[in-house]
Amino acid sequence: MKIKTLIAWLGALGLSAVGLHAAAAQTKPIAAAKPAQDLFAEEVLAKGKGIKITRSQVDDAIIAFKANMAGQGRAVPDTMQAQLEAQMLERLLATQLLMAKATEEDKARGKEFGEKFFTDLKARAGSEEAFNRQLLTTGMKEDQVRNQVIEQAIVKEVIDREIKSKQTITDEQIQKYYDSNPERFDQPELVRVSHILFSTVDPITGQPLSEERKKEKKEKLAKLLERARAGEDFTALTKEFSEDPGVRENNGEYKFARAKDDPRRPMAPEFEAAAFSLAKDQVSDIVTTPYGFHLIKLHEKTPAQKLELAKVANDIKEALLRQEVEKQLEPFVEQLKKEAGVETKLPKPTKPDAPRTGDRK
Repeated sequence: MKIKTLIAWLGALGLSAVGLHAAAAQTKPIAAAKPAQDLFAEEVLAKGKGIKITRSQVDDAIIAFKANMAGQGRAVPDTMQAQLEAQMLERLLATQLLMAKATEEDKARGKEFGEKFFTDLKARAGSEEAFNRQLLTTGMKEDQVRNQVIEQAIVKEVIDREIKSKQTITDEQIQKYYDSNPERFDQPELVRVSHILFSTVDPITGQPLSEERKKEKKEKLAKLLERARAGEDFTALTKEFSEDPGVRENNGEYKFARAKDDPRRPMAPEFEAAAFSLAKDQVSDIVTTPYGFHLIKLHEKTPAQKLELAKVANDIKEALLRQEVEKQLEPFVEQLKKEAGVETKLPKPTKPDAPRTGDRK
């Protein structure tokens, strides 16, 4: 999982993806109060019982958010500055208020889950260098990301205990959703493949390799193709030779639909075309994509079908629960504000929301 994926995941814990960057300032200690006569005393944008959010915290959150957007090739227009400031302040407030509700059990569970998630995140990057490159796109340091993973995991525990655990989704609701959204359960044709990747991009600089180096890699992969077609275990070859960073967690295996059927998770067109053209257990010729050279083996092809209710009932239940939590989260936070006597200097954000850090897998 890449860090931009992490950002989307953190948003799913209870706050929007914007909340990760807003909360990024949360881990920094608030500066000590300065004399009133000091013209450079830090401006407090929100305060209440146990709550204090300063201008620098909001500014730091905005900087981190813009850095992440820039890393994705997306710019935040200046016209959105006021809206973004208001949103960041709201997210910081929500995080502080929810953290204040955390029990010792919430904190322990959140910390355990967050630490494990962060460890897995680093392992999935493939190397320390690859992980550091991902960090650069977020404008955050490793400790900040770790702290946010843990903090937002604790926030999720609070939300689950205070809101989610009190919701009930009936079988009738699940059936109604299934019947009312038939298109959501039309599963397109899928393939499950493994691949061996020899990258043609330098992992440090991100620049293409020399033509000589590309030729060497292609020749090496051609020899692996001979071994695979001679009957050697493809998974073993993948684990030993593939340069795909995800090979550690999935042995180079992917299951996907054509991009036209699932545009959220497109594969490279050359990769997709080769995968869908293979017969079961067939190994492809060398396939070239912008990422490098691939050998692809088809394990399974699943025809298009309508998913049965029994197979998706749990997913529907979770989706309906999320909807209920989302509906009740804002009024819940507003009640916490009242209880804490929160006063703010910025107006509440209005729709449309600031850009979201969506993930493309």
